[in-house]
This record gives sequence, structure tokens and C-alpha cells, in this order.
Amino acid sequence: MAKEIAGQLKLQIKGGAANPSPPVGPALGSKGINIMEFCKQFNARTQDKAGKVLPVVITYYADKSFDFIVKNPPVAIQLLEVTNVKSGSAEPNRKKVAEVSWDQVKVIAEDKMADLNCFTVDSAMKMVAGTARSMGITVKGAFPANN
Repeated sequence: MAKEIAGQLKLQIKGGAANPSPPVGPALGSKGINIMEFCKQFNARTQDKAGKVLPVVITYYADKSFDFIVKNPPVAIQLLEVTNVKSGSAEPNRKKVAEVSWDQVKVIAEDKMADLNCFTVDSAMKMVAGTARSMGITVKGAFPANN
């Protein structure tokens, strides 16, 4: 018989760097989840992505057991890495901070495709471009036509 789900938690943690200090410890401890066990499992699974911010969805059960899904880094973080900028623009409609090409947008869209709610790479590219625009990052050129 399936376990009874008690709830879900969504956190963003740096890969390979989960520890019991805030925000991880209090969030898990209040739900009765074994903090050290989660940290060990998370760090083991994400040691290849050390330092990158990773969203994680933790499902915890009535018997205090848990399992979790690690997702790809957020689009905004990937855009900042590609452009080598510390943060987005405070006024994205007036002040632009960087530029990306459609090829770079396509790479990010293909990487993030599993976590987005779209079916084609073109629509994923448009979503990534929208995120870039809201961060004050300009996408160079016209949207590439279907091949």
C-alpha cells in the first residue's frame, strides 16, 4: 500500500552545500523530517552541480520518511551565469545590463525544458527570452524561424 503523503516543501539550495542551518534546518525540522539524512542524500546527489542554486521539491509522508526531486537551476540564475553579471537590472525597461544571443537562449531552454510547462523548444525559448527581458537582458537579433 502507498504511503500517506503529509505534504510538500519547495526549497532552493546550493548544490552539494545543504546543511542544517537556516533556511534548510528550520523548514525540515518543523515538519519532523530528519535534517541530517536529507542533507547527506541531497549533497550526494548534487555533488556534480556544486555551487549552483538548485530547486528541490521534498515530499514528506505521515511516517516521517521523505523523498525529493532535484530540478535544474532557475532560468534567471542560468542567464546571470551566461552573461557574467552579478544581478539583473533594477529598471529593466530603461537600463539594460547585458545581451544574449538566441543560441544561448536555446541552450538554456533545452536544459530547462523538463521543468517548464511547454511542449516545444520554440515556446521554451520564448519563455526564457521573457525572463531575460524582465531582468534587463537584451536578446540580440530576431527570433529564429522554424527550420
